[in-house]
Amino acid sequence: MTEVTIGTVRGRLRTALAFATAAEPRAPVSRRALRNDVIFGAVLLIASYWSVRFDFIGDVTAVLTCAPVAARRLFPLSAFLIELAIVLAIKDYATYFTFIALVTSAYSAVLYSKYRGAALLSMAPAGLLVAAMFWNSPSHVRNIVIGPTSAVGHAVAGGRTVVPGTAIPPPAFPGRLAGLTFEPGSPWRLTGILVLVSFASIAAVGAAVYTADRMRRLKAEHETATVRAVELERARIASELHDVVTHNVSVMIVQAGAARQVLASSPAAAREALLAVESSGRLAMTELRHLLGLLSPVPERVPSAGPGGASGHVDDLRPQPGLGQIEALIGRVNAAGLPVELDLGSVPEDLPPGVDLTAYRIIQEALTNVIKHAGKPRTGVRLDYRDGDLIVEVTDAGRPMPAVGPIVPGGGRGLLGLRERAALYGGELTAGPAPGGGWQVRARIPADQVAASLAPAGGLAAVPR
Repeated sequence: MTEVTIGTVRGRLRTALAFATAAEPRAPVSRRALRNDVIFGAVLLIASYWSVRFDFIGDVTAVLTCAPVAARRLFPLSAFLIELAIVLAIKDYATYFTFIALVTSAYSAVLYSKYRGAALLSMAPAGLLVAAMFWNSPSHVRNIVIGPTSAVGHAVAGGRTVVPGTAIPPPAFPGRLAGLTFEPGSPWRLTGILVLVSFASIAAVGAAVYTADRMRRLKAEHETATVRAVELERARIASELHDVVTHNVSVMIVQAGAARQVLASSPAAAREALLAVESSGRLAMTELRHLLGLLSPVPERVPSAGPGGASGHVDDLRPQPGLGQIEALIGRVNAAGLPVELDLGSVPEDLPPGVDLTAYRIIQEALTNVIKHAGKPRTGVRLDYRDGDLIVEVTDAGRPMPAVGPIVPGGGRGLLGLRERAALYGGELTAGPAPGGGWQVRARIPADQVAASLAPAGGLAAVPR
């Protein structure tokens, strides 16, 4: 046997073992079903008493044969295996009701057992075993010869010996079929074959039902996974929209409020503030178009006439922001009136793209929260790289100056989204009161996959107010 054949056989054995040991959820058995099983077992027991020889062993075997039927829903596979073992052990006392109980237990094992795979796999060997064991096993059922006398010997009718040529008395028990002759001592060959065919039919139908149930279960799991994926995608879209829109809109509100306050006294300052509002609005629209282009299955490309008639697709193809644009971000915030100091420590040049974007979004959201909730306090942004972790800190000094206009109420999604972003890369984010007053947002993000080269320390770079 080649190694390929051995590997194939082992693979099939592992597959069969996994199929046999796989458990399926089952509904609890109702009291009504249990009561019906007990009644059915009692009926089989009475019928067996009518058929077996009236002695101690016959009585015991009748009870043992019918008892597992009462538990065919509670322990389906166990009841079938016990029934099979009892039938094979007491084959000399078998009756037709013995085989009825065995087939019923096999049906229940395939239908009700949580180990349906094991039940299906056991049908074929169990049927073959029954057919083989009863092939030459003689029948000892009493009162089964009813009809004309045999040409040779005496016939048994109603448990009494009948002399050839004499009239056969009527059956002692009503309901027996007159005119049918079963030779005493004949083997159970036909019955064993019928049991084998019954087991094969049960296995075939059970396999079809198993396949249908599995397809139905896979479909339900797929639908559940689809709903879950849609919910996660909606949450991601909401987080992205929050990150893209909230920052720029908050800056625009502050700039518009500043322009309103100085419109009469300083038109030039008001004009600069309005230009900043326009610039923030354009940036917000550009990022929204980029985000919608990522979310759309077939992004629409609306060509815009650029210089020389070229299509204006540059904004749509622009990559996600990162720490390379952090100074531009702080410059826009500074233009809105928020004094920010940037401290660049030993920050790697090549951060993983996801970590780079996450760090940018953390700083963007933290500065947005300062504008929304604290007004214009002095704020510090600090970046550093320690022991393979990127450290991001945004700390404000409280609210020394009133905000321009009313503080914008937040929806509470920003910090939650940032925590999820940091956790996605194995990091953590904390937000709370700073030791020296004010508020601090601090994130630690593992970034040990960066290149070996590090950017030189930039020191404390004060962004002009």
